[in-house]
Formats: sequence, structure tokens, C-alpha cells
Amino acid sequence: MSANSKPVIAALEQALADTYALALKTQNYHWNVEGPNFYGLHNLFEEQYTDAQGAVDELAERIRALGAPAPGGFQVFMDATKIADAKQNIDAKAMIADLAASHETIGETLRSGIDEAEKAGDPATADMLTARLTTHDKYAWMLRSMKG
Repeated sequence: MSANSKPVIAALEQALADTYALALKTQNYHWNVEGPNFYGLHNLFEEQYTDAQGAVDELAERIRALGAPAPGGFQVFMDATKIADAKQNIDAKAMIADLAASHETIGETLRSGIDEAEKAGDPATADMLTARLTTHDKYAWMLRSMKG
């Protein structure tokens, strides 16, 4: 692991923790959503948490490829994440707003990571994080569009 890769690894670790927390929150909302838009939201939330779970693996493997151990465990992720835990007993509208804000938060994390990867001359990580940013920007837009 080079000195240049340390800030990139730290950015990937932040993205990993945030993505894991968002996947868990989204899956919770998938289980608990109710209301007239149940079917559409239930399916959208499933699409989003499934995507995030795949991204968790991709992020962890990139950390390993850069020569560092991938962090793991609920406490490690809870201590590191910028994503607030799922709110309990909220309606679909509040779930949508919470998830949109969480996707925007991950967007900030990813933008910072892209900057670090570019500074370190790591186009592979920058490209991977840019692709994740595109996904989270799309999900945030979709959710904001549903708020009415």
C-alpha cells in the first residue's frame, strides 16, 4: 500500500460504511412501507437495497485490491457512517424523504472519494466511485420526484 493510496482507502472505507448503512435502512423501509403506493415503493426499495448490497462487495474488494483489509461489522460501520439509522414507525412519505437525503449524503461521500482518487492518480477507483455517484444521484432524483 503506497502513501498515495491511504486517503483513497479512507474514502473507500467511508463509502463502504455509508453504503452498508443505506442498504440496511432501505431494506427496513422495504419491509415496513404501507399505503396506496405500497407495491411500487416496496419494489423500488428492493431494487435500491439490492444494488447497494452489490456495491458493498465492490467497495470492499477495491479496498482489498489497494492492499488494505476491508472493514466490517455493525459497530465499525455505525461508528463510521454519515447515514442516519432508519426511523421507526414512519409513513411512506417520510421514508421517501429520508432515503432521498441519505442518497444525497452518499453523493457527498463519493464526490470526496473521487477527488482523492484523482489526486492519487487512481483512475480505476475514480471511475468506480463515479459510477456509484451516478446511481445514487439517480435514486435521489427518483425519490425526490415521488414526494409530490
